[in-house]
Amino acid sequence: MVYSNPVPAEMVSGSYYNDSGASYYLSPAKLESDYAEVRFRRELKFFRKHCGAGSVLDVGCSSGALLFNLQRSFPGDYQVVGTDVSSAPLDYAESRGVPVIRDNFLTHDFGGRQFDAITFWAVMEHLSSPRTFLDRAGELLKPGGLCFVLVPNLRSLAMRCLGSKYRYIYPQHLNYFSKSTLKRFLETRLSVEEIDSTHFNPMVIWQDFRSGGAEVSNAERAHLLKKTTAYKQSPWLQPVRAFYTITERCLGSLNLADNLVAVARKT
Repeated sequence: MVYSNPVPAEMVSGSYYNDSGASYYLSPAKLESDYAEVRFRRELKFFRKHCGAGSVLDVGCSSGALLFNLQRSFPGDYQVVGTDVSSAPLDYAESRGVPVIRDNFLTHDFGGRQFDAITFWAVMEHLSSPRTFLDRAGELLKPGGLCFVLVPNLRSLAMRCLGSKYRYIYPQHLNYFSKSTLKRFLETRLSVEEIDSTHFNPMVIWQDFRSGGAEVSNAERAHLLKKTTAYKQSPWLQPVRAFYTITERCLGSLNLADNLVAVARKT
């Protein structure tokens, strides 16, 4: 397992996301991209494949975009709620009609409530004690309930090409999972049903290669997210997207795509 040591205090407490990190998660460029219909297309396809309906808790929901898109895509099929350590993004989530819990996920009293699915989309890599969160999720899942986890892929093509120059090796990321370590991690509490490799952003690889690993600001990250979202929406780029999709699938089959996405069941 690859992880950060020591971990900055603001990352352990989560105060970073309520202070300096909030400007990124609530930037107009990121919000516009996150709430676009194409933004979580892969995640929702994977989720829908395994969970066709039920109650869903999104841990680390940020501005609520994933749950918003889940309800927009499949109205009436899911009862959703999100939670996060950062209050400002939760304000925004509520403004878009996403129910939220304003409390610590680890200590909140759910009053005996259990869920059909609990999701950690791009969250486990940010946690100083991910096992504690996985154990809590296991307690809150119904028998047969599903836990979904998406994390960066330590063995991706981008990681192999760029190493420490890759922009996603940075202070906010405390854990770096490979397919094997993610599987072993989940199996400490749950039964793994599927692990896939997904997403591929050649623009990031090119930019980080050219910059030699120079620090990428939150504003730049949001700008690139907005740009790539626009590319996905443009009808003029349909032929390019077809080629891109084939490339992404090939990398995914070799476990070289940018992210790992897994689903594990409470047995």
